[in-house]
Amino acid sequence: MTDKNLNRRQFLAVAGGAAATTALAACGGTASEQGAAEGGSDAAETTKVSFVLDYTPNTNHTGLYVALDQGYFADEGLEVEIVQPPEDGADALIGAGGANLGISYQDYIANNLASDQPMPYSAVAAVIQHNTSGIMSRAEDGITHPAAMEGHTYATWNMPVEQATVRQCVEADGGNWDNVELVPYETDDDVAGLRANMYDTVWVYEAWAVQNAIVQDVDVNYFSFISVDPVFDYYTPVIAANDDFAKENPEVVKAFLRAVKKGYEYAVENPDAAADILCAQVPELDSALVHQSQTYLADQYVADAEAWGVIDKDRWAAFYGWLNDNQLLANQIDVNAGYDLSYLE
Repeated sequence: MTDKNLNRRQFLAVAGGAAATTALAACGGTASEQGAAEGGSDAAETTKVSFVLDYTPNTNHTGLYVALDQGYFADEGLEVEIVQPPEDGADALIGAGGANLGISYQDYIANNLASDQPMPYSAVAAVIQHNTSGIMSRAEDGITHPAAMEGHTYATWNMPVEQATVRQCVEADGGNWDNVELVPYETDDDVAGLRANMYDTVWVYEAWAVQNAIVQDVDVNYFSFISVDPVFDYYTPVIAANDDFAKENPEVVKAFLRAVKKGYEYAVENPDAAADILCAQVPELDSALVHQSQTYLADQYVADAEAWGVIDKDRWAAFYGWLNDNQLLANQIDVNAGYDLSYLE
């Protein structure tokens, strides 16, 4: 059977790396769920919560760092520790209970649900409302739509769901996937890879790679997957919680999400100030790129949803149905499984 792991390459690589662990919000005191439930009215009592990132800190995580800087976690009586993911990924740590919450993706959660022994974790909020990924290429090549990828190289991560996504886009546009040459993805900088002619097309996140091209003054073309087929409007990334922790500590999870929601709402209203906060917390980041990315994401965190964090059940189910129909998982899954919005207020 084909490898069914739904992995993706690293979202970004930060030169020098980030600190492995960052302690957030209020310090000291005895852990108390009561304190979190009452909005942290007793400053001497805090509840410790562990949160694992997916990769090194970036603008997907700005709401977390704003919640630290603005005291939103402390206001909820929370002491949050943010950690880098282990080698086997954030999902494994959340599912095993090594972290209470963390960053995941709808397709990663699908892979877990399809395993013979699923780990107990679920999405509890969407970080970004729509899938902001697609294909980037050099402007001079004129690859403005999927079928134009014919006769060009595509940098692949050699993952079934990845190749199935791009193939469907090419064929839906009237192109022939067999005429797209696959080459290995072997760079940490998508823009640099294009400039070096390592490939002609590459799957990128618009919030980072396309904004990086703007910062570097490199002319590129870009088309999103959701502009080709709405089935690809899945949730990437999401905040996930260990199911056992959430069931035993529902008020803590609610308090955490209240604080993070305020953080992302702040970033929507104040993108430059939010970018400054992220750069202060993670000085290794390129300030110009962070500000450019933050300006773009200000319109994406909530977008057309009624509020930050909500998940549209029909869009969630449509993507899982596509995975099932294309046999991209080890086992068929319940298209309505994998998320729980009862903690989002």
